[in-house]
Amino acid sequence: MSALVHDGTAILGRHLLRIRHAPAITVMTQTMPVVFLLFFGYVLGGALAMPGADYRAFLVPGMLVATAANGVMTGMFQAAQDTHRGVMDRLRTMPVSRAAVPLGQALADLVTSAVGMVPLMLVGLAMGWRIEGTALEALGAFGLLLLFRFAATWVGILLGLASKSEEAAGQLGSATFMLPLLSNAYLPTDGMPGWLRTVAEWNPISAVTTAVRELFGNAPVPADAAWPVTHPVAGGLLWSLALIALCAPAAVGRYARA
Repeated sequence: MSALVHDGTAILGRHLLRIRHAPAITVMTQTMPVVFLLFFGYVLGGALAMPGADYRAFLVPGMLVATAANGVMTGMFQAAQDTHRGVMDRLRTMPVSRAAVPLGQALADLVTSAVGMVPLMLVGLAMGWRIEGTALEALGAFGLLLLFRFAATWVGILLGLASKSEEAAGQLGSATFMLPLLSNAYLPTDGMPGWLRTVAEWNPISAVTTAVRELFGNAPVPADAAWPVTHPVAGGLLWSLALIALCAPAAVGRYARA
């Protein structure tokens, strides 16, 4: 355990240093969610049935969860880059805990994503979004967002380690942009066709989004949706923990066997 903590901290520091030396990537990943928030809030918000202010209160939690789900893409890119540029091979030749390498990457992503939520929330507050729940509920929402980001990053790390090339990882990572669109992050699911609504409501993003909206006090829980959406806090926690339980050991095993 001590080796895991020591080596994991070292790998965490490596990834944070890597981010420091790639400011353009950091700026892009931090500003794109803000750009999307402004676009959906001001350009598309006026065309929806909801009044603009209400839609923005509905949108900001969804955008926070969509940003957390981007951990799949960032985790995949970084793991594939290290794999196909020989970094992973070099680390395997060193006396480094096998679990520490992917764990350090996941923790570094968690740190940067926590910092990245701040500008997005500040812009949301400027647009009229407010936290209507209690302080304890708000902390629960933040905790669930970070847990889901951690789970999404493990999914990305596993896919990045299994990728055949950096280009393949980039193409698959770009496809993950569709995941929030197939959820209730941007729009309610009650207007979707039956089959599409079922897909959207069983999307983990929908459960986490509904839970965050409930904890922030921004929108009621739908009464006629699938179980993960009608029980959003339990559904969001179960989805997040299940993804970690499945992908974290698989990613560590994939790294160790390669």
